[in-house]
Amino acid sequence: MDLQALTQALEAAFDRVAPKGDAGHDVHHARRVRDNAMRIADREGGDRAVLTAAAYLHDLVSPPKDSPDRKRASALSAEAAAPVLRELGFDEDRVAAARHAIHAHSFSAGVEPTTVEAKVLQDADRLEALGAIGVARTFYTAGLMGSAMFDADDPFAVRRPLDDRRFALDHFAAKLMTLPATMQTAAGRELAEERLAVMHAFLGAIAGELGTHPAW
Repeated sequence: MDLQALTQALEAAFDRVAPKGDAGHDVHHARRVRDNAMRIADREGGDRAVLTAAAYLHDLVSPPKDSPDRKRASALSAEAAAPVLRELGFDEDRVAAARHAIHAHSFSAGVEPTTVEAKVLQDADRLEALGAIGVARTFYTAGLMGSAMFDADDPFAVRRPLDDRRFALDHFAAKLMTLPATMQTAAGRELAEERLAVMHAFLGAIAGELGTHPAW
């Protein structure tokens, strides 16, 4: 099966089995992760069929951010992906490769990626948390969780501990701005730094509108 046919089959599978109602993890997110992965793979290599499949199926199980099952999401997604991959004609080596990439992509799972495909997918997914799309997804997810946009009295947590469960803006310092240093590939790191600059510009803009200065 060529990549075009595989992509069509994965789109159909995604529509059939993926969870609904979370625009942060919908098919458009999967497509962007795929595109990020292909861009990174242009420099880093990797099996493009495995990467395409893993990109579409990496969030098959996606509990809410504040769920106790969140750390198990990538393991559960990898398990759920296996029968889909076999239906698409993947041999067991490719099934195993895609499952490892899916399992290792998650920040919260803490699984070390050991293959090129796993490293590329992890970087591709983390790029979605950065840049303008990362800003949009942060505030979208905060809305789902019922979090405030920021602490009006101390938006940059100068006089209090960071609390990104209560305040969306805190998530930038608590996690997002640390992501470029975690990138597994040189290509991913370069793209992450470009997107981090966009986030710094956003923080500067929101600080200016609030009459303060960004602390991060």
